[in-house]
Amino acid sequence: QVQLVESGGGSVQAGGSLTLSCEASTSAYTGRCIAWFRQAPGKEREGIAVIRTLDGRTYSADSVKDRFTISRDSAKKTVYLQMNSLKPEDTAMYYCASKMGWYSVLAENAYSTWGPGTQVTVSS
Repeated sequence: QVQLVESGGGSVQAGGSLTLSCEASTSAYTGRCIAWFRQAPGKEREGIAVIRTLDGRTYSADSVKDRFTISRDSAKKTVYLQMNSLKPEDTAMYYCASKMGWYSVLAENAYSTWGPGTQVTVSS
């Protein structure tokens, strides 16, 4: 069964840090790209970072690349999103998603497998 489960969300003050985790089933992890998306209330879902589990290749959106870092632990089949210097505008539901192939890596409609999400709230 292809499955993803996010954890690590919570409430933090501006300037703080959080690390999100995305635990994947074997079929959702092996040989795939796993990305983090976020969706703030009233806004479209935004792709922010992706990692290729085979070799660790990463790509991040300009909006977060200086503050957020994506990484993986293949032994645990888990992808992480380290978020530093958080801002109130980072408040959103954060989702991880899995797909085959290193193309359209931050396009929402390229992903067919999604986790249920974890909420991040940053207060000023």
